[in-house]
Amino acid sequence: MNTARDLAIVALETAPGRPVEQGDLSLALAGAEVVDLIEAQALALDGDRILPSAQAPTGDRLLDEAASSLVRLEPYESVEDWLWRRGRGLSSAYVDDLERVGLTTRARGRRIPLRTGRTELVDSDARRRAEERWTAAEPVLVALATAAGIRDEPAEAREDLDDDAVSTVLAAVGGAVQELEAVRQRKEIEDAAFDNVWRGL
Repeated sequence: MNTARDLAIVALETAPGRPVEQGDLSLALAGAEVVDLIEAQALALDGDRILPSAQAPTGDRLLDEAASSLVRLEPYESVEDWLWRRGRGLSSAYVDDLERVGLTTRARGRRIPLRTGRTELVDSDARRRAEERWTAAEPVLVALATAAGIRDEPAEAREDLDDDAVSTVLAAVGGAVQELEAVRQRKEIEDAAFDNVWRGL
């Protein structure tokens, strides 16, 4: 199961109707990678610390890259620190990787056959698997999608989670997204104050 890839596919699927902040999605994707690496036994959590295991290939380029970048020295890295470090630009990396492996294509203009920059999913087994998890409201995928702003979370979604490690990751993702939103709001206030000063001169 590749939760990170499924989340990227779901984000692209819903993007036209519900734009997603790239920073929020990147943090959620970094969290999804931790969940995937726990499942692949490439890491374990000790509280909120990521303890790497012996590295074994997962078969996915970005997950293998994530596993190889784990901090392997004590006191190890917290999940929150991982989210901020690994999440930088991660949504773009997933969009590029989906295109690289043939799961998306770039839409072309009708009159001028140049790239428009809009990414579209192609029909594939990976897309169908992601859609099945999404339709089934798989709790981890729903929780990560909610944190990324892809959809509003049904009340029962978190109640289905009984894995402490996964719950720790989801809580860290939710906290990081809230922190990022607070940074955005501070910046908006500062920019507005600067504009007011500028207009007053």
